[in-house]
Parts: sequence; structure tokens; C-alpha cells
Amino acid sequence: MVKPTPIPNRAIVFQSDQRDACMESRLVLEAAGISTESVHQDGHWLLSVGSHDLGIATAELQAYQRDKSDTAVYVSPRAAVFGGAWAGVASYTVVMLLVALLSTMSASGQLWKNVGMMRAGDVLSGQWWRAVTALTLHVDAGHLLSNLLFGLVFGFMVGRILGGGVGWLTIVAAGTFGNLANALVHDASHTSIGASTAVFGALGVMVAHSLRPQLSIPQNAMRRWAPLIGGVLVFGFTGIGGERTDVGAHLAGFLAGLMFGWLACRMPESYLASRAVQCVAGLGAMMLVVSAWTAAIFAAH
Repeated sequence: MVKPTPIPNRAIVFQSDQRDACMESRLVLEAAGISTESVHQDGHWLLSVGSHDLGIATAELQAYQRDKSDTAVYVSPRAAVFGGAWAGVASYTVVMLLVALLSTMSASGQLWKNVGMMRAGDVLSGQWWRAVTALTLHVDAGHLLSNLLFGLVFGFMVGRILGGGVGWLTIVAAGTFGNLANALVHDASHTSIGASTAVFGALGVMVAHSLRPQLSIPQNAMRRWAPLIGGVLVFGFTGIGGERTDVGAHLAGFLAGLMFGWLACRMPESYLASRAVQCVAGLGAMMLVVSAWTAAIFAAH
């Protein structure tokens, strides 16, 4: 830093390369009744006060900077956006419609539902695939369209923040874990089908992403937990109600989404930006569904 030329009978109280910063400090001191002078010297803006005012002027500027830091407006950093979101929701749509077609229009349609639905007793006896296959089955067209709509919206959002491949692998994992957890808390005869467990898992992933810590950014308690409060409210409006609603499955999916989302959101951005990582993760999600249905069909014969 260039040492400023001394000003007779005056002391330099502030120095900056920016004129606006110098003028801001000048206003602070003049508001406190301290006479100031500003000068542009050797590429720097200097603010001077009388030598006898140096101590009080320095104290005023320090107090102003402290107050400014305490009351600074929080501006959320822009989250990174990753590719593959459209490919992810397109794959989801194809899988849902294909299974719906096979389970409603084929001669063995009822067999698909019998071997694929989540039946708690069968899941706990070792038929793990039901926790996955149940995510692709639906009661009727209305049930399918509802899960398609919410799945497309939430899935697209997750694909944007985690990438299409990692995002959908996380969603499928959350839905599967949610069904397994739901089986544990019900009696052996409890059954359920539908993608809603995974859809609410996607909601949990989004909440987990919003809750991830922001280093060096001050946050009060309300701002810190606002995403969780918002997620719970959305869950309350969409996940509860209706005669056929399996609230336990929705809640388990949401909590599983929070857990798996917490893990996925801590992956290095370089991994999430990698096309290879996203492709492998996307194939992993698809293979989990395919292998589960393969196991279900073999078990039925």
C-alpha cells in the first residue's frame, strides 16, 4: 500500500481505493459532528480529520462497521445447477407408464400387482424387491396421474440441485427405504402401492439441500430452519388426507429423503458436475428397479 503524503495539522482516519467507501465514512463522521476533508492522492481516496479528533473519529468508524456487520442483509448464494433433470423426469415418466400399461392391459396384469405390491409380512420375510416394485404400481389412472404430476415437479427440482442421475438414485433409495421402514411398523397384512413414498422422498431431499450449512454466512434460528418448516407444511397439505392415503409411507419417505438428501448434498460439486458420475448413478437407479421386478417375476414362478 502506498504511504499517503502527510497533511499538515490533520490525521488520516480512512483510506480506500473506492470513492464511495470514502464518502460513506465521511457521512458517518459528519453526522457525528466531526469535520472532515477528502482528497484523491496517488490513486487512493483519503479522509482526514483534525489531529485532535483522530481518536473519536476512529472510534466512530469502528462502531459503524460493527453495526453494519450485525445488521447486514443476508443474501442467499445461488445454488449450483446440474444437468440431467429433464432426462431424469423423462425416464421416470416412461417407467411409470410402462408398468401401468403392463399391469392393467396385459393378461397377467393382476399378477404384476400381486407380486409387486408392498406387503409388510412378505417384505420382512425376505422379499425385499417389493419395497422397490411397489413404487411403480398404482391403484387407478387418477392415482397414477397424481404421482406423475408431483413426481415430475419434485423430481425435476431434485435433478437441478443434484443432477439427473444422482438425484433419481437418491429419490429411489429414499422411496425404497421408506417402504422398508413402513413395513416395520405395520402388521404383516398391511399393503401399499404407489410412487408417493418416493415423491415425498424427493421433497425431503429438497429440504435437506436447503438445510445444508452455509459457511461464513450468519443465520438466525428462523432462517436456518425455515426450509424444514416449509417442507413440513407442504407435507401436511399434500401427504395427509384421503381414505386410501398411507400417511405412514409418506412420512417414512419424507424422513428417508431428509437422510439420503443430507448425504447426497455433501458430495463434492466436482462429482455432481461429472457426466460419468451422473450416468452411473442414473443407471444404478434404473438397474435397482429392473432387478427388483426381475426378482419379483422369478419368485412368482
